[in-house]
Amino acid sequence: MSSLSQLAESMTGSEIVRLGNEISRRVQQGEKIYNYTIGDFDPHIFPVPALLEDLIIESYKQKNTNYPPADGLLELRDAVSKFIERNDAVHYATNEIQIASGGRPLIYAAFKTIVDKDDKVIYAAPSWNNNHYTGMNQGGHCVIEAFPENNFMPSAADIARQISGAALLCLCSPQNPTGTVMTKETMEDICDLVLEENRKRTGKEKKLYLLFDQMYSLLTYGDIRHYHPVALRPAMKEFTISVDGISKSFAATGVRVGWAAGPANVIAKIRALLGHTGGWAPMAEQKATARFLLQNDAMDKFLEHFKHGLYDRLLTIYKGVVCLKDKGLPIDCIAPQAGIYLTIKLPLVGKTADGKLLETQKEVTEYLLNKARLAIVPFYAFGAGNGSPWYRLSVGTCVLSEIPEMLTLLENALQELS
Repeated sequence: MSSLSQLAESMTGSEIVRLGNEISRRVQQGEKIYNYTIGDFDPHIFPVPALLEDLIIESYKQKNTNYPPADGLLELRDAVSKFIERNDAVHYATNEIQIASGGRPLIYAAFKTIVDKDDKVIYAAPSWNNNHYTGMNQGGHCVIEAFPENNFMPSAADIARQISGAALLCLCSPQNPTGTVMTKETMEDICDLVLEENRKRTGKEKKLYLLFDQMYSLLTYGDIRHYHPVALRPAMKEFTISVDGISKSFAATGVRVGWAAGPANVIAKIRALLGHTGGWAPMAEQKATARFLLQNDAMDKFLEHFKHGLYDRLLTIYKGVVCLKDKGLPIDCIAPQAGIYLTIKLPLVGKTADGKLLETQKEVTEYLLNKARLAIVPFYAFGAGNGSPWYRLSVGTCVLSEIPEMLTLLENALQELS
């Protein structure tokens, strides 16, 4: 019998971490790897905004190194309120906003606040970490398989079949891992479904909450638009906890400033939980972010340059993949919509490489790494089935000038298959 907790024994490791460790080992041995696995940025390619960096340094020089308030600095919560109103057209009071060290503690705390053992949690596959958070909270997994025809998003019809008795519905748009965006119509339909379901629940029956991860909300391209559920259906404010921060939209993953906005009673419980676990953002970074979020011109200027760099990489790889597909090679791709990810299809199971049959998607992943020196993350790392042929490719560390060489190696690898 194990001496550890049931939670410790039941947790599964991250496939992304496993891949990352393998890639690091090989790079240390001198191999050239095109590492497109990590949802992060190379700060030498995509640095944080210069103004934010200066403000952080200044904040440390001002000795802002003590404990922050449990709910976050009032000046930061006020700046976040203005930021949300400007970008999402939704107003949140400062007591409806909680600051934390990025989005992860907030998402975990939201799960802990809402989900009891065996409570039904609805989420799509693929999606980032919902399977792990549900498991860690002993919730009931209610997985909706998503397909490219619907931007890898669950539809209202999908959710309607599962909504009875559910405690939490998890949505992410723009989506990690797919880089796709939920349409306005789909979001409206899902909101209407949640509102109707909650109208049916009376007495002491738990309400259904929407956990809305919008970490990539400012990184949309072309005519693609991001929609906040409360902006579309104001009545959803009572049931929505949205999570955002500076990590992705401002390339500040290591700065660790995120926020949740939601009903004051739910935010108060999240605050209490984080107060016990110490999931605060550092004081100096909070002070700096509070000032930065009020500099609209500086933010807009940064985003213009930042988004151009990301989209240039996404579009260059997308066009390269389309070219390979047009040559008859077994590969496909979804046009980039948002975020830092490209969704690529590599249906190579059943193909033969060097006389060896590729029998699993894991073997396909290893073949791409060995033959094309290309490291990308299979969708089964995001809760999809082990046989899913889809992959996430991240451009946050991508060197633009290396893309043609990567595509050539990928083409050669695909041509060698029979």
